[in-house]
Amino acid sequence: MGDSPVVGGSVASPGCVFCRVVAGHAPAHRVLEDATAVAFLDTRPLFHGHVLVVPRRHAETLTDLTEDELGPFFARVRRTTAAVEDALGAAGTFVAANNRVSQSVPHFHVHVVPRNRKDGLRGFFWPRTRYADEAEAENVAARLRAALAAADG
Repeated sequence: MGDSPVVGGSVASPGCVFCRVVAGHAPAHRVLEDATAVAFLDTRPLFHGHVLVVPRRHAETLTDLTEDELGPFFARVRRTTAAVEDALGAAGTFVAANNRVSQSVPHFHVHVVPRNRKDGLRGFFWPRTRYADEAEAENVAARLRAALAAADG
């Protein structure tokens, strides 16, 4: 990010399609825009009203957002989610983000997809598994706690 240019008041990554949308250099059907985020219709929606919410600053993954950016960004995701449900009469929404794996554009983005019962969305969710036993589950939990403790310093 150090040599990323500033475009339209935001730090941008050369060649990033979402940075071009944020800067107004690529077409998009914007639904929300402020100093924190830009939300626009996905060009290949799961359902009409499928919105992508992106941070204005180029951040490739969730972990690239700063602590100060997280709250305001997710407030925009929440606001967009309410608007999708209200404007489209959706019974609910599916809110999701990929982080590196399956991330089609390497600029962090959150999908807000309108949902209704029996809307036909199938095969989108991954198969569920089980832990072999309580010991295996506790081992995984311990590894995660250790990683969190290490990150906290």
